[in-house]
Amino acid sequence: MTQSDISLAPPPELHEALRQMLAVLECERQALAGLDLDAIVGVTQAKDRLCGTLDSAGIIELDEECRGMLETARRLNEVNRQVRNIIAANVAKRLDVLTGTSRLYRAGASYTLAGAAIVTGRG
Repeated sequence: MTQSDISLAPPPELHEALRQMLAVLECERQALAGLDLDAIVGVTQAKDRLCGTLDSAGIIELDEECRGMLETARRLNEVNRQVRNIIAANVAKRLDVLTGTSRLYRAGASYTLAGAAIVTGRG
């Protein structure tokens, strides 16, 4: 096999999978904003399926369009992760209010140990 036998262009399936991933990430943002559990479950399944498709592409040379879509997908996924974290924090806060407890300064033992190692310069 020579260099000319290797296609440097990504397969059309990769372009399509990335386009679908962008659409799914947009749907996820809307589902999170609306707290639509059915839609959240649906987009989670779609993301999992698309990740499998992207995994099967392996490591290939990406064109400018693919690199742009990948960067956009990373950015959207990060925004959605932050939204999920905010929602989870709000739920935890409401549950704490209902139970009359506060988790503000109660860290788990492993977190405390990791923090102590950082503060003391060990680890």
